[in-house]
Amino acid sequence: MKCNNCGFDNKNTAKFCSRCGESLEEKVDPPKEPTDNNQNNKGIIAVLVIIVLILAVVVGFFAINTFNNSNLAQSESSQSSQQSSSQSNTSSQEPQKTTTTTSEAKEWKLIGSYSGSGSGSKSINVPPGQIMVKISAYPIKNYATNYLYVDGPNGESVGVDWGSNSPVQTRSNSMTFTSSSSKVFTIKYYETVRWNVEFYRYE
Repeated sequence: MKCNNCGFDNKNTAKFCSRCGESLEEKVDPPKEPTDNNQNNKGIIAVLVIIVLILAVVVGFFAINTFNNSNLAQSESSQSSQQSSSQSNTSSQEPQKTTTTTSEAKEWKLIGSYSGSGSGSKSINVPPGQIMVKISAYPIKNYATNYLYVDGPNGESVGVDWGSNSPVQTRSNSMTFTSSSSKVFTIKYYETVRWNVEFYRYE
């Protein structure tokens, strides 16, 4: 058997070289250990699997939440519409309450009426307030000055008169004033067939 180390021919049964002492038995290579590349590949695959699982869990979680929120919103919307419908029905069934404010309307009320004929004067006590005086008279046909006057203590005055050339017909006039206290008015008339004076108060 030829030595692989020094090339010496030894006996076929020899286990060691007679010259150099090298073992003549064939060397058996030990089994190769896995390379780093294989280990790296396995690690990458494992990381990818973990990432895929995490993504699947996250997507499933969001999908469940979205579904639940959608159902909750639909339920709340349905309840709200039912409540609105119920309130609408209730309000339509309730009788409408209307408040009416009644205030008595004021008007001119007669507080005194005086009449006469001929010539003369007359004193009248007029109460306080918003007062209106209406007068009318018909004169005697002559050539004098005929008249009917109503005068107050503070310059209030209203009257009708006729001259010698005025047509003989009824004349009327009126005035309004406001007084805070009672006042005495004087009715003066001259050469009249008839006259009439009326006092009104706004109340």
